[in-house]
Amino acid sequence: MAPPEPPKSVKSQLEAWGNSSLAPTGLATLITPLHLRPAQPLPLLFVPVLLFSSYANLQGFKIDSAGVTMAASGTYALLALRRKNTGGFRSKFLSVRGAVRGSAIGLGVMNAVAAGWVYATGDREKEKQYRQDNPRWTE
Repeated sequence: MAPPEPPKSVKSQLEAWGNSSLAPTGLATLITPLHLRPAQPLPLLFVPVLLFSSYANLQGFKIDSAGVTMAASGTYALLALRRKNTGGFRSKFLSVRGAVRGSAIGLGVMNAVAAGWVYATGDREKEKQYRQDNPRWTE
C-alpha cells in the first residue's frame, strides 16, 4: 500500500486552478445554455472571451490568460449576481436552471480569485523562457 500523499497547500491549489485552461472553458460551457435561450447577447459576449483565454493558455501565455480569465469571470459573476430572477424560491434554487446559474456564478468567482492570484504572482521572465524552450508551432 502506497503512503498517502501530503495535502496540497491553498497556494498550490490556487496556482493549479488559475493555470488551468479548463476553468474558463467550463464557465463558457455553463454560460452558453443559460443565455442562449432566450438569446441574451450581453452575457453571451463572455463566451468567446473565455474561449480565447483558454486558447492563449494552451499557447503558453499562462499569466496573460489568467488576467483575461480573471477580468471576464469576475465581471460575469458580478453581473449575474445583480440579475433578478422573476420566480420564487423554487425556481431560483430548486430548478435545473437555478442550479446551473448558481454553478456558473460559483465557478466565475473561483476563476476570478485563482486567476487573479496567478496574474498577481506570475513570473513573466520564467514564462517567456518556457515558451522559448518549448515552441508550439515549429517544424
